[in-house]
Amino acid sequence: MMIVLSYDVDTTDAAGAKRLRKVAKICEAYGCRVQNSVFELLVDPAQLVALKAQLTQAINQEKDSVRLYRLGSNWRPKIESLGRGLRYEQDDVIIL
Repeated sequence: MMIVLSYDVDTTDAAGAKRLRKVAKICEAYGCRVQNSVFELLVDPAQLVALKAQLTQAINQEKDSVRLYRLGSNWRPKIESLGRGLRYEQDDVIIL
């Protein structure tokens, strides 16, 4: 399923900057950054559970926010992009 994930981490102190890097690194392991704090993630249900557990541990529950939008399996027609697009989609075939 396709998940759009956005986050807002309070970076008013050094601990917040560290949390921000950690949240970004967790998200990069699961998907593709499409904007500064927005990721598109193609995950199965088990991966989603693991992702949420990792993010829950990484953030400060009182200062930070993570939002997940489930687009489901038929996600392609639900995404519209204006301007510069991604170099490739996550499920595209890449030949090296």
